[in-house]
Order: sequence, then C-alpha cells, then structure tokens
Amino acid sequence: MAVCYDAPAAFAAKAATSTIPIVFRLGTDPVKVGLVDRFNRPAGNLTGVSKLLTGLASKHLELLHDLLPTHCQNDRVVCQPQQPERPRLCARGTGGGRCSRATPGGAEGDLEAAFRIMVQQRCDAMIMIVDPFFIAWRKQFTALAARYATPAIYPARWFVDVGGLMSYGASSFELDQLIGTYIGKILQGAKPADLPIQESTKFELVINLKTAKGLGLTLPATLLARADEVIE
Repeated sequence: MAVCYDAPAAFAAKAATSTIPIVFRLGTDPVKVGLVDRFNRPAGNLTGVSKLLTGLASKHLELLHDLLPTHCQNDRVVCQPQQPERPRLCARGTGGGRCSRATPGGAEGDLEAAFRIMVQQRCDAMIMIVDPFFIAWRKQFTALAARYATPAIYPARWFVDVGGLMSYGASSFELDQLIGTYIGKILQGAKPADLPIQESTKFELVINLKTAKGLGLTLPATLLARADEVIE
C-alpha cells in the first residue's frame, strides 16, 4: 500500500502500479486534476481524502480583516510561479483581486527577495497558498514573516506550530483519522475502487499568541473566541 500526501506523489504512484492500493490526501480536487474519474466510485486502485484548500481564500481574507480592521488594505497572495492558476483562484475568492498579488517563490533564495518586495510595496498582510515548497520551508518562511513584521494567514496549522501567526484550514486530526480508517479497511480486504473520495468537514482556526505579541498586534477578543486553539 502507498500513502501519498500531495498530487505529484499520487500521480507518480499511479503511474508505477495499477494493483497496489494507493491512499492519498490532497489539497485540490482529484477529479479536476485527473487523478480519479469520480468521487463516489473512484475506480482503479486509488482513493483518499480531498481537503479542497483552494476554496478558502475568502475566509482567509475575512480573518485578516478581523485581525487588522483599520489597515488591511494591501493584502498579498503568495504562490509559486509554476502554479499560475492559484492567484487567480484566490483573487476570485477575495472579491475580484482587491489588491491581492502573486509573489514568486520557486527557490529558497526567492523567499527573502519576495519579502523585500512586499515591504517596498507596503504590504499590510499576506495570504499563503498551500504548496509543497512552502510546506518544506515553513520554518524559514515564518521566520521571514517575523523579521519583516508581516502578519500572515496560512492554510494549515503546520505553519503556526513553527511560529506562524494564524492558520485556517482543514483539521489535520480529522484528515489523519479519515486516512487511517481507509487504510484499515483496505488491510481488511476492501478495494479502493469501492471507497468514495471523502472531503474535509471540519476546519480549524489556530492562532499563535506569542507571534502576535512579537508583531505588536492586539488580537480582538472576538477573533480569539472563534479560535479552535490558541498557542501561548
């Protein structure tokens, strides 16, 4: 059995075998990207969970404006240049663009350059779009956000755990439970083709209070009350 945590790994596993069960966890629609034919009966040897992170842009912007109600006018969308569809999706979710821009980030050295550009253009806050590159370099990214005093919201709590300010996204605990359930069923003889693709049903807001204090931010009580977890 293979367990894949991003689309490239899932496609590679699919190309390598048509018999070994593959269970994936993706941040995109597996039907739209061509990984499986349908949600209810995926066919073949693949099944898994879709967390559909691309639909969260409007929620991320709402939370940033709750955090910075008086001066969040120039928010910046950070994505990889190899994924040109990501900023367009996010811009639509944030009301047609509204000062949201894409910042390249294809190599480690690009990260600090991107932050310097944001400072020069007087960026008030940043929305991170999920990407394997950013996940791998999350410690460096959150450290740069602190150094350049840039409030940011991330799509997964992995960033907040290493010093990011705030995240809103699918519950990692729930996703792991769903994946574990499918692994157990397959080990007991179930076929991936008979296990429908599941979607996230639980989303969580996580806030790092220490990071907020380091940025000189006073968090509204209403925002703290909405948080599923506050890291002291």
